[in-house]
Amino acid sequence: MDQKEFFLRYWEREAPATRKVIGRIPENRSDYRADPKARSAREIAWLIVREEAELVNGLEKGAVNWTEVPAPAKVGDIVAEYDRQHDVLTKRLHTLPEPRWEEKLPFLFNGQEVMKEIGYEMAWSFLLDQIHHRGQLSTYLRPMGAKVPSIYGPSADES
Repeated sequence: MDQKEFFLRYWEREAPATRKVIGRIPENRSDYRADPKARSAREIAWLIVREEAELVNGLEKGAVNWTEVPAPAKVGDIVAEYDRQHDVLTKRLHTLPEPRWEEKLPFLFNGQEVMKEIGYEMAWSFLLDQIHHRGQLSTYLRPMGAKVPSIYGPSADES
């Protein structure tokens, strides 16, 4: 199994849990944040959705150029964007030429290069960051009055 195939196995495996978590954010509490310095639930969900798109765009173009984009006002719009883009992005990853996964790609933040990583290493960094933010978001759900879905096993809320 090559790096691309291994990564895609986990990308596809993690997606249903990610979709469940962002789909549980109550619209009327989406501004909840655990601390004044923390992102809101809606902002975290948007970050997850954007990370998927920017990773794929960056792998295709040979550089990730991250810029901050404000979150939509409604969680429903964020969930709809995830639903609209995830399968399309997955297909694009499958068709990405093997050499791109092995190239060193720059990561730019607001036009400034902050790091350079091999394509598959960058892909893993993005996926692991999404999983991290999904976990963060899952801890917001109960205080917002929502139920935590099963992620890697049963949830007390779904037992």
